[in-house]
Amino acid sequence: MKLICGERSLDLSEPHIMGILNTTPDSFSDGGCFSNIDVALYHAEQMMKDGATIIDIGGESTRPGAVAVSLSEEMDRVLPVLEKVRANLDVCISVDTSSPELMTHAADLGAHLLNDVRALKKDGAILAAKNTQLPVCLMHMQGQPDTMQEKPSYESVLDEVSQFFTQRLLACEFAGLSRGRILIDPGFGFGKSLRHNYQLLAHLEYFKSLNLPILVGLSRKSMIGGVLQDRNVEGRLIGSVTAALLAVMKGANIVRVHDVKETADALAVYQAMQQQK
Repeated sequence: MKLICGERSLDLSEPHIMGILNTTPDSFSDGGCFSNIDVALYHAEQMMKDGATIIDIGGESTRPGAVAVSLSEEMDRVLPVLEKVRANLDVCISVDTSSPELMTHAADLGAHLLNDVRALKKDGAILAAKNTQLPVCLMHMQGQPDTMQEKPSYESVLDEVSQFFTQRLLACEFAGLSRGRILIDPGFGFGKSLRHNYQLLAHLEYFKSLNLPILVGLSRKSMIGGVLQDRNVEGRLIGSVTAALLAVMKGANIVRVHDVKETADALAVYQAMQQQK
């Protein structure tokens, strides 16, 4: 399976690591660390050297309780970094946004992939994504970032997340955005309890029935801390790497992580074992 990303393609027969590059002051793990363009570029280069084949640039924090950011501020955070990374690094660039205007500008500057936590539900987002001709990841979220973790509730988290994707796929196809350009992300931590998150991880292969690439983001999230005696973000490295490895074993094609080198090491060992089967 190959994913065409502008002039690039990703061979999804092997797992890929998406390195997180937040340009926000308030992201839960690395807020404020990479708002300087040169520092952001250095970090992107280091992640690429460590094994990331995709760099995901975001300018809006979507952590639980996050306050919405204006479009102009989001664009001011993302576009200069995108332009700098595109000019200096030979890597696939993803832009983490729900804003149709930013999708359009990012594509014009050479982005390769769109990553939308709101699954193209903002007005104009489906049309904007369609017109970029780029692949787009649709993520499931129950509620909105400011309220999503208050009382997440499902009769069956697997069925309801799957039904959500089916509905969003129909909406995309009706608008002319082809299924071959879509990835899915079950949205770990986005309107899910600890139990819901681990049900999704335990049964991630359930979503393979949709015949779409699966992207997951578990890195340093509260679902890791929650089983490690509520350990803080800095103490979640081994748990995060383990979760990424388990996700790949369960069928994930792309893992979105903060700790690229450690995740790459774990996947290298796993792939070495797989080659001997």
